[in-house]
Amino acid sequence: MEILNVVMVGGSDLKQDIDKLLDIMKRLRDPDGGCPWDIEQTFSTIAPHTIEEAYETADAIEQDDMPALKDELGDLLFQVVFHAQMASERGAFDFSDVVDNVSEKMIRRHPHVFGDALIDSPQAQTRAWEDIKAEERALKGHPDVDNDTSALSGVIGALPALVRAQKLQRRAARVGFDWPEAKQVLDKIDEEINEIIAEMTDDPDPARLEDEIGDLLFVCTNLARKLDIEAETALRNGNRKFERRFRHMEAASEAQGLEFSSLDLSEMEKLWVNAKTAD
Repeated sequence: MEILNVVMVGGSDLKQDIDKLLDIMKRLRDPDGGCPWDIEQTFSTIAPHTIEEAYETADAIEQDDMPALKDELGDLLFQVVFHAQMASERGAFDFSDVVDNVSEKMIRRHPHVFGDALIDSPQAQTRAWEDIKAEERALKGHPDVDNDTSALSGVIGALPALVRAQKLQRRAARVGFDWPEAKQVLDKIDEEINEIIAEMTDDPDPARLEDEIGDLLFVCTNLARKLDIEAETALRNGNRKFERRFRHMEAASEAQGLEFSSLDLSEMEKLWVNAKTAD
């Protein structure tokens, strides 16, 4: 990890801090005296924790909670160290390889910073980034994507659905499959809503309804993309707003000596309007 050798943070040697963390992880995984829980973990069992820590980091950012962010970033870093230690035990790679790989990747994907390429806007950088990633995928010759020349190649299926939808749409847009204006996406949303209405019969087909709902969500995600909004972030904010207003309704009901669940819908609606006003 030569890149860390001379970095100084707060008067301490960053390399020593990293080495300390790596040594802690190695000791936790040591079959002779390590932690039984850590020792029995595998990539598969740790992966859900990695995802959870990423979401907890995002939540700390959304709350603008710097102490929590510091804590969550540490937890997220520990996940990287955990995976690197398990890989090292297999002889596959170690933490140093991870650092070297991402450093080389960032230099390669920013030729306008570390080279003489000219990129004059965030939009141009996004296009250049995707072009470089496409070249990297072609050079890797990964067995899972060999002979897959689709513009959608490499968009992994494990991503959250909204994130994956936007990635698929961005890839399609790069080769010209895109609406010129957001207004046309709104027209498509109206079309999808009408198709759902047509399926809402006295004896609806659940599979067809699910299919139409999926189409509507996909198009709504496309509208977010056309408006330069991250759909996942927008929905997370929408969830938070709903929770905040709903809790306000419950508190208002309790303050009036009423059981919230016993209220009828019109009474709840009045509380909802008040919650929106107070928001």
